[in-house]
Amino acid sequence: MAGSDSVDWTGDVLITTPRLLLRTFRLDDLPAYAALNADPEVTQYLGGALSRTESDGIAAWAQQLCRAEGIGLLAVERRADGAFLGMCGLHHLCWYPDDIELGFRLGREHWGHGYATEAAGAWLAHGFTTVGLPRVISVTDVLNARSIAVMRRLGMVHDHEADLEEGVDTFRAVVHAITIEQWRDRRRE
Repeated sequence: MAGSDSVDWTGDVLITTPRLLLRTFRLDDLPAYAALNADPEVTQYLGGALSRTESDGIAAWAQQLCRAEGIGLLAVERRADGAFLGMCGLHHLCWYPDDIELGFRLGREHWGHGYATEAAGAWLAHGFTTVGLPRVISVTDVLNARSIAVMRRLGMVHDHEADLEEGVDTFRAVVHAITIEQWRDRRRE
């Protein structure tokens, strides 16, 4: 695995929610993460299935981003039984270099339980209170109703649509956003 020698795979917990631990990856997460990233239903709106090497590379990049900036697309673990559910977090997105994006990806068997909303909400709080972000965006394919629903539950609002290139393909994306002021207003409700 490229670059794995310089990566810290300790599984350090950054955020705790009532049901989840949001943490860095451990080496024993990588097979489950690769299986999730190879699932065509999970990756339907994410550019398609990834190889094990690509999946491990994303995990290594996330670890390094976390070490450097306190953000990253990191592991989501269920507290009740230690199950690896997927990943969630904040990161830099090539299409919008002036923004930080909130991303999430869970295994199909964990859909419909509110885990994505719980994890993503905790990452928003981290981004606004710990990192000091003024705004967070989230980008998905316009057909990805599940992800759009999570964004809306978080209080993110439609910002715009765009045709984005990913490799040789172009897809129609929808961008949702939330500012720190909007986030604070929602917390007061």
